[in-house]
Amino acid sequence: MSPDRVSRLVACLENKLDAPGILVGDAVSDGYAADATARGVRPPAVLRPRNTADVSAILSAANGFHQPVVVQGGRTGLSGASRPLSGEVSLSLERMSGVESIDIAAQAMIVGAGTPLQVVQQAADDAGLLFGVDIGSRGTATVGGNIGTNAGGIRVLRYGMYRAQVMGLEAVLADGTILSSLKGLPKDNSGYDLNPLFIGTEGTIGVVTRACLKLHPKPRIERNAFVALPSLKAAQELLAKLRVELSGLLSAFEAIFPNVYEGTVAHMGIRPPVETGASMYAMVEIQGQSPEQDNERFETALAAALEEGLAIDVVLSNSLREFNGLWAIRDGINDYLFGLGEMAGYDISVPLSRMQEFLDRAAHGVAEIDPDAVSFIFGHLGDGNLHYCVKTAHEKRIAEAVFSGIAAVGGGVSAEHGIGTDKVRYLRYARSEAEIATMRRLKEAFDPNSILNRGRVFEASAIAL
Repeated sequence: MSPDRVSRLVACLENKLDAPGILVGDAVSDGYAADATARGVRPPAVLRPRNTADVSAILSAANGFHQPVVVQGGRTGLSGASRPLSGEVSLSLERMSGVESIDIAAQAMIVGAGTPLQVVQQAADDAGLLFGVDIGSRGTATVGGNIGTNAGGIRVLRYGMYRAQVMGLEAVLADGTILSSLKGLPKDNSGYDLNPLFIGTEGTIGVVTRACLKLHPKPRIERNAFVALPSLKAAQELLAKLRVELSGLLSAFEAIFPNVYEGTVAHMGIRPPVETGASMYAMVEIQGQSPEQDNERFETALAAALEEGLAIDVVLSNSLREFNGLWAIRDGINDYLFGLGEMAGYDISVPLSRMQEFLDRAAHGVAEIDPDAVSFIFGHLGDGNLHYCVKTAHEKRIAEAVFSGIAAVGGGVSAEHGIGTDKVRYLRYARSEAEIATMRRLKEAFDPNSILNRGRVFEASAIAL
């Protein structure tokens, strides 16, 4: 890092940003050095824009000085995309927060990139609508970060990934150029659609500053059930059955493996809603508009599953308290696992038809490397996203075994957390050399000086260093 370069950048911006917009030295708290999983390097300066014009001024200046920038939102990431590296200054969008407008007729809202997800959800709810994405870090994770990683969460089965919620974006390129497309038109084939370029690219080709988000009708009924199943195969068959019989209602289908379920309810100190001892568990949710008919369809489908042997036991929620109680078990898994100490975690995508093959391959590979390793598996079965966690002292070798299994079945090494810096070396298990080379070409075209989130997704270009 060149202290002189940073000081020149700060001096250049002093007349363009307000006083709270620049933090240096002791004013930079330790929080800016970390994400949700690890601590990086404390940045020498934190730049906190109020609006898109400020972001443009910052990037224009940084680009002129060839000063690397790490883009930060709620700093809840799990792959290192917002964790500072040596030599980077922080561009924090935390002040660009708030809901600007809601169009009830168009079912859309415009928000700042620094707006926490929970604020978006509450604003939609207050307007009698629903925002389709929900993740555990809802209180802190921001719109910009969610867009940058193409966040998923628990209801992808019903509403799709975050990209499906984006109707328009405003973004700033590395040289300060502002691209604004916030019309939110459902149909607009007027030339290239540039918005998708900024979704899931982890801040490497531009900084999202505002977004037009899609909303949905608020459900008149939400109900869930906890299900004990005889096998993973039975869970997959039940999912396929419910997709048909509950078409338009099914909003979540979460799989929880036995040791995770048993450990979580014990950690929470609660009575298990269904007895332990089954080979698989699932949390199933519906959302609908016709309470009586939807309830009947849900109950009938689950009763049939019991009769057909797809389910061993079923407990349905009959009140809001019970509904929240069942979700609390799913939400409590991370607390249980974090309490076990250091854990290797892999956020993977697996084709449903080859999930058992992957699990067998991974289990064999893990056991060969570390016979004492213990795996903890749960995730969003409805979209093939598993969280594969391993208690082991051999994290790097275990990672190779897990990702080799992913490559063998045609899966993905990051389902919803992004690549960041932590998974750069594993991208080759999911993308071809041609694909990675094309990604690099895109990065170089939009950010020739490589100032934006350098070293994320793939290694930094040698010339840029």
